[in-house]
Amino acid sequence: MKKKQKRQQQQVKKEEKPATLGDLLNQDIMQKLKEQQQQLKEEEEKKKQAELERKKEEKRLKEKNKSFEELLTESDMDWKKFK
Repeated sequence: MKKKQKRQQQQVKKEEKPATLGDLLNQDIMQKLKEQQQQLKEEEEKKKQAELERKKEEKRLKEKNKSFEELLTESDMDWKKFK
């Protein structure tokens, strides 16, 4: 008798699992949300790429416009050896 009650309680627990958001929403809505999520990821990736390109260009222009003094001070060579 007790075994039957335990089995019935286990079956009731399995059936009572909470409904997820995916279960509650229409499949069309879920598909639209997934597409929108993908678009947002792509836009974010494009923004990151654009930021990297901007930083690269800024660094290149800064390097291009350095004075001789700046280049000399940044040099790793020991100029005293060549005197």
